[in-house]
Amino acid sequence: MKTILASLAVAVETGKRNDAKNLTQSLVDKGMAPLDIVEQGLVPGMSAIGNKFKKNEVFVPEMLIAARAMKECMILLEPLLAKAGIKPKHTVVIGTVQGDLHDIGKNLVSMMLKGANFGVIDLGANVDPSKFAAAAKEHGASLIALSALLTTTMPAMKTTVDAIRASDMAKLKIMIGGAPISQEYADQIGADGYSADAASAVDLALSLVGETH
Repeated sequence: MKTILASLAVAVETGKRNDAKNLTQSLVDKGMAPLDIVEQGLVPGMSAIGNKFKKNEVFVPEMLIAARAMKECMILLEPLLAKAGIKPKHTVVIGTVQGDLHDIGKNLVSMMLKGANFGVIDLGANVDPSKFAAAAKEHGASLIALSALLTTTMPAMKTTVDAIRASDMAKLKIMIGGAPISQEYADQIGADGYSADAASAVDLALSLVGETH
């Protein structure tokens, strides 16, 4: 099993979708618990590519290819996790703010969070400020993640944070990210945290909900 798990981690890291899917199926066939496959096969693979991304050894295309490989595996595993009654401990609502149609960064963060066993409610791009708090309430989320790629949509991020703080979900943790965003801006608009990239987003999300990696 250890050899197959190691191969699965490498297949995810290198974005070999078919290999990753076949190795996942083989572990399922051998009777391995779906959560163990996620934690001991998929997560190490995504962490490895995430760490390379942090060091500028790989770039967004490689991250996307790895995320797609992981997605293929999760399509197999999600029904089994649900059947076993394994629910994510924390749920995060994520979306790109109003006026911004970019979603690559958001999609990467979503995949990384799923790999860390977060329930992810993805609202997509160009999301109305009021929708975040409403979705968080509906799904019992403990975290909201906002993305913006354009400097022109940074004000919409502030409007969204203000809308959440004015709602009955005011105490929820809010994390933000995107190319023009900084820790200074996060402090300025009252967000609880800022992440520079998808790999760091998982560490930040875990710390905001009181967990460690």
